[in-house]
Amino acid sequence: MGRLDNKVAFITGAARGQGRAHAIRMAEEGADIIGVDICEQIGSVPYPLGTMAELEETAAAVEKLDRRMVIAKADVRSLEQLQAAVDQGVAELGRLDIVSCNAGIWSAGMFTDLPEETYRDMIDVQMHGPYYACKATVPKLIEQGRGGSIIITSSVAGLKGFPNQVHYNMAKHAVVGLMRTLANELAPHMIRVNSVHPSSTLTPMIDNEAIHAAFAPGVQNAKLEDFGETFTAMNLLPIPWMQAVDISNAVLFLASDEARYITGVTLPVDAGFMAKL
Repeated sequence: MGRLDNKVAFITGAARGQGRAHAIRMAEEGADIIGVDICEQIGSVPYPLGTMAELEETAAAVEKLDRRMVIAKADVRSLEQLQAAVDQGVAELGRLDIVSCNAGIWSAGMFTDLPEETYRDMIDVQMHGPYYACKATVPKLIEQGRGGSIIITSSVAGLKGFPNQVHYNMAKHAVVGLMRTLANELAPHMIRVNSVHPSSTLTPMIDNEAIHAAFAPGVQNAKLEDFGETFTAMNLLPIPWMQAVDISNAVLFLASDEARYITGVTLPVDAGFMAKL
């Protein structure tokens, strides 16, 4: 018996990385999945984003687990696209129980030099994206009358400040406010709302040339291993980064009935980053 038997989860950013890991982990525990991804590039993002082929690979992995997955190309910056994907998924799968607001991007820049496009893209994806995902799903959860669980992916950058990414920090802090407000508003409906706060996690968001160069300055053709020690030094546990499934296990817990009375919580999954003196 799975921890999410007969449940349906909606996941944004499901083509790869943490979103794919969430889909697979929830499917392993019995859930069917509605998954969306932008499946195109955003100009200010300095690395390739997920593709439709990768979203289809996620669906294939879920289906190998004998679960169903409805996928759609949808931009979290568009409420209309998200609403259409949710409506399609619920029509095919019959219900909605879990919402994982996972989609995200990364870019960097000093505050004084940050281009307006870079700022706007970040705020639209990382702040407005979870807002729209909740707008597209909360009415359905309320209408069903069975409660539910919403998990918003923030970051340790949503709990403290970091230089060179003011736009990222702003957005990741903002969604904590969204989470706390919805936890209060939706509690009468037995809909729980929490946030997870990963530190460095090994996905395409950190394993790319832009990140390599940013964290290994001066190293010609920098690779992941060239800045592993830098990341390890930031954590309390002696590891440079976690795997996507480590975040998925936390999301799974918050989605499950094991967390049925947990709401309004900011949960770091950070190898001790926030606890380090």
